[in-house]
Amino acid sequence: MKSVWPRVRMKFVLTKIGSGKTPLGGAETYVSSGVMLLRSQNIHFNGLRVDDVVFVDEATDAEMASTSVRSGDVLLNITGASLGRCTVVPENAPRANVNQHVCILRPNPSRIIPRYLNAVAQSVVVQDQIFAWENGSSREGLTFEQVGNLEITLPSLPEQVQVAHFLDREATRIDTLVAAEERWLERLAEKRRALITHAITRGIDPRAPLRDSGLPWLGQIPAHWETERAKWLFREREERSETGDEELLTVSHLTGVTRRSEREVYMFEAETTEGYKICQAGDLVINTLWAWMGAMGVSPLNGIVSPAYNVYTPCGRLDSTYVDALVRVPVFAEEATRFSKGVWTSRLRLYPEGFFEIIMPIPPLTEQRAIVDHIQRETAKLEAVRVAAERTIGLLKERRSSLIAAAVTESLAVETLPV
Repeated sequence: MKSVWPRVRMKFVLTKIGSGKTPLGGAETYVSSGVMLLRSQNIHFNGLRVDDVVFVDEATDAEMASTSVRSGDVLLNITGASLGRCTVVPENAPRANVNQHVCILRPNPSRIIPRYLNAVAQSVVVQDQIFAWENGSSREGLTFEQVGNLEITLPSLPEQVQVAHFLDREATRIDTLVAAEERWLERLAEKRRALITHAITRGIDPRAPLRDSGLPWLGQIPAHWETERAKWLFREREERSETGDEELLTVSHLTGVTRRSEREVYMFEAETTEGYKICQAGDLVINTLWAWMGAMGVSPLNGIVSPAYNVYTPCGRLDSTYVDALVRVPVFAEEATRFSKGVWTSRLRLYPEGFFEIIMPIPPLTEQRAIVDHIQRETAKLEAVRVAAERTIGLLKERRSSLIAAAVTESLAVETLPV
């Protein structure tokens, strides 16, 4: 007969619950000294990811000394979109600290082993409690008190070892499959970018003779294509809304121009949109501040955009769908960066005088439309593969979650230890 696994509040099996803070001036101001600052984006269910880690100087901030992590600590994200994500610090991990978004859970070795603590923290037993609190009184994140009051199942230490060994084997196998699918998604994204860039800059006829465009960002182009400065291809639209009642649009490097109402935007929203710039379907909209990232695109509908954006109407030599594809390839964003003004990349601005200096390829109109049709057909095929891969990843993650849930509730508690 299986033993009954009691439920106990997490604070009774830990020797430490705590986190750090953002170093003075922000982590970006620190020079590498070999001490990692672990942030929420470094914490994943299948381990630490340190390809996007920053380093801090321990001597610059005394409080950082109390937030160092040890091998066997479990790190739990307690704020933001990755709330609830956790992992265990492996043996021989480099020196590291955490900021205020990551909570250190240090196991009491006489009560719980790190690998079991990590597993139960990932299970629905704990995750449901975390999100129940998030949707209640803790929308900004969990407090240490709430973390300490999370209830977990607590088998004996030998049973914890059995659970950990089982999950090490089965969850690792699933994580390997997920990683393979994610690499496949990355290759699909690369193929999509390459397909679009090649069609936009080389055309779709492999037999067409090529010539040197004279432009480093374009390289060789079909010999019958023309090139022209944007100054002769666009005019700036300066009309302003009198009422602000038109559809409010936004533009990003990911989605191009879309309705603002369709996106989750957390930036400050003005009290009135009177005086916003008019934008007509087919107009090119450029986010002046983020053009260097590729935040531009052709609007599919009429509306208004922020006065900080620039709006341009293409001439009759350009098909608007071709323009949208052209300005959203990475090499075009690089060229736009070259004509932007500012000291740092994050402060660059693409003003009209800079945009008008960019030289663009101009295929015949019929070929522009054929290029767009080709891109739509081929990317639709890649999209179908992407959707299938993401579905597979979702099913694998569901399987992983089910395995963990079954492992940590195999002999589900019917009573809670006294508090």
